[in-house]
Amino acid sequence: MNVVREINAINDAELRLGVSGSWHDTYKDSAYIYVGGLNYELTEGDVITIFSQYGEVANVNLPRDKATGKQRGFGFLMYEDQRSTVLAVDNLNGAKVLGKTLRVDHVRDYKDAEGEGRGWGVAR
Repeated sequence: MNVVREINAINDAELRLGVSGSWHDTYKDSAYIYVGGLNYELTEGDVITIFSQYGEVANVNLPRDKATGKQRGFGFLMYEDQRSTVLAVDNLNGAKVLGKTLRVDHVRDYKDAEGEGRGWGVAR
């Protein structure tokens, strides 16, 4: 349990100090993250439950296949506070959920399905 406390202390310190010295600083103007590797069984509520441990989730977009209506295994999530994106990327990228490895990354310029082009700007 001490390890969990230490990780929480590090996360709290990073939030207090800001991310100006970190690679995360490039994405300080976006509260969106990309989430890949989602198990097709996960619901929007499940995704919110997983990611809300790092901040209040404001929006979730889980695209579906137009022909089948099934989830495509990825999505975009917006936090109320941009600083939560740092915690989610650092803590959930590479995590296993229902046997699948999540890919969690910042999104520079998110545009929903009605926006022009894909414009997701996922960090590489």
